[in-house]
Amino acid sequence: QLQFVESGGGSVQPGGSLRLSCAASGFTLDRYTVGWFRQVPGTAREGVSCIGSLDRSTFYHDSVKGRFTISRDNAKNTVNLEMNNLKPEDTGVYYCYAGDGRPEEYYVWGQGTQVTVSS
Repeated sequence: QLQFVESGGGSVQPGGSLRLSCAASGFTLDRYTVGWFRQVPGTAREGVSCIGSLDRSTFYHDSVKGRFTISRDNAKNTVNLEMNNLKPEDTGVYYCYAGDGRPEEYYVWGQGTQVTVSS
């Protein structure tokens, strides 16, 4: 069974930091593009960041550039998202995913973790 288990998240004040991690089991990440989407109730899901499988090229949503850093460790079968200088608008449920080039219905998804940024 393919699983992508998330950890991290929580509540912080504006300007704080959090680290999200996802660990894969039942499959190896090396041939997958991995990343995070976030979801806020009542709004469309948006892609936050991703990192490629071979060239490790990265993508960041404009709103998180310079604040978030994505990394992957294929040896440990994990992917991490370091989130610094968090803002209230970063609040949402963050879902990690792994995609191998097939349509989204074939993605492996994490269970989601809540990030709340509030004073």
